[in-house]
Amino acid sequence: MAKTDPYAEFLKEDFQDLFSQLELTDVQRKFLGSRWLDQVLWMEKKANHCRDRHYRLRLTAIVLGVIVPVLIGVSTGNERADKVKEYVTIGLSAVVAVSAAVEEFFHYGERWYHYRRTVESLKTYGWQFSQLSGPYAKFPTHKDAFMIFANQVEEVIQRDVEVYVTQVAKTEDDSAQQPTPALPSLGHDADDDHE
Repeated sequence: MAKTDPYAEFLKEDFQDLFSQLELTDVQRKFLGSRWLDQVLWMEKKANHCRDRHYRLRLTAIVLGVIVPVLIGVSTGNERADKVKEYVTIGLSAVVAVSAAVEEFFHYGERWYHYRRTVESLKTYGWQFSQLSGPYAKFPTHKDAFMIFANQVEEVIQRDVEVYVTQVAKTEDDSAQQPTPALPSLGHDADDDHE
């Protein structure tokens, strides 16, 4: 069973309650729920997912990236312990490289910023529409302001798709063509074994 996000549930209930109090047609209410609110909740979820992945991968790479050089510099004087330390260091180095490569490939940080920017724009328009403020201040009713609101929502969604396809997804393609970062050296090169 999928866990529910309390903030997403709060947003859904809060906006549905707000929309039920606005003087709108059934079609306009349907748009608010099926198009605007659906996009807000979806992008909120995607932003949080990307943020969490970005933090996990970056923190893993940072923390283990600091530990690896320390392990390389430590010598116990015990051959067996040094061999174990070498394998642990290799394993941690691999985790650092994989974390960095996955973040570089999927660009979770860029995706997080992208989704967060878009969802905040949608929420701003939603709040302004509900209060008949900002670009909707000149309209006497929500019914009258609805066409402008719907157009702005569609522009935000279209811009979101265009930016994602031309910038975020493009950087994924570029990353896929770049070589994977090499593991840090442990004091000897593979070539040394063949000399």
